[in-house]
Amino acid sequence: MKVFHCDHCDHLVFFENIVCVSCEHRLAFLPEVLEIGSLEQVDQDHWTSPLTRTAGRRYRLCRNYTETLVCNWAIDADDPNPLCESCRLTRVIPDLTIAGNAEAWYRLELAKRRVLYTLLRLGLPIHGDGDSGPPGLFFEFLADAVDGDTPILTGHANGLVTINVAEADDAEREKRRKALGEPYRTLLGHMRHEIGHYYWTRLIEGSPHLDQFRALFGDERDDYAGALQRYYQAGPAPEWQQQFVSAYASAHPWEDWAETWAHYLHMTDTLETAAACGLSLRPSRRGEPALSKVPSSAVTPSGSFDRLINSWHAVTYMLNSLNRGMGVADAYPFVLAPAAIEKLRFVHDVLAQGAEDDQASGYSPQASGLGKDA
Repeated sequence: MKVFHCDHCDHLVFFENIVCVSCEHRLAFLPEVLEIGSLEQVDQDHWTSPLTRTAGRRYRLCRNYTETLVCNWAIDADDPNPLCESCRLTRVIPDLTIAGNAEAWYRLELAKRRVLYTLLRLGLPIHGDGDSGPPGLFFEFLADAVDGDTPILTGHANGLVTINVAEADDAEREKRRKALGEPYRTLLGHMRHEIGHYYWTRLIEGSPHLDQFRALFGDERDDYAGALQRYYQAGPAPEWQQQFVSAYASAHPWEDWAETWAHYLHMTDTLETAAACGLSLRPSRRGEPALSKVPSSAVTPSGSFDRLINSWHAVTYMLNSLNRGMGVADAYPFVLAPAAIEKLRFVHDVLAQGAEDDQASGYSPQASGLGKDA
């Protein structure tokens, strides 16, 4: 996430803000320019932004902004959909008559909006290509039944990402993390992992990348259900640390890809923030991780992967050291073996090739109608 400033008074603002605390201007995220912009009200329903790149545009606020305050995105005034391009991807929301579900819904939508920011930044397809093409990306936020007989499993199927509402409760998520022996479990991590399955079908399946994928990750045609059953019965593959980014990645090539994809998004999104903050590390002793200021180009697919991974090692060293100083768990409790790094390089190269193809064809997410209904 980059660092935002109010374009009216230049005060620091954040991705979640709806009002600038300095000048009290209304704020909204403007997805076509990837900015938090201040707004000037034109009439009861319409707004404009002073940003040069939005000249001539008028906006409405998402219905979930004006009615429930679980969103802060704007919509083009001519778009007939009352929901922004993030909220319209949520097919099912939690039952708001149940105590705590309104707060859970806000947390779920916030994590989803952060993921969609990344997808927009990377220019990745979100919507489907019609009846004969791949499906679009959608979300359902479901709760376990009261009787407990039908637990909701977080997962992905044919473009639909399902997240159990209980994952939005910090205490419940921590209990599940410990029960499953996971070092890391967050809402944002869930979102990144599950959309990894979606982008496997859109970027790898049936593509020229498939042979290299199988060489690195294994043959995805192996029985998936059987592989997961073996994993939960017997645990991860022996010495999984030498091949995979996480224990769960050893369950099946699809899970390896999804875990690797999630890690790549962890890396690029965190490094984008480090770049925006002007972070550099200059240790007093030789041999300790050092970091020149991270250029913004280093966290895009067109940048150098070697520079990205070297920057990541330095940043995680700093993050984990700071967390230990605060007496909390490591922010990044993983060790990346060479084989896992090569899989991350593969993700980077796939995205870089897609960016090159889009540039050659003149494609841009905004020009393609990204944000319209499929």
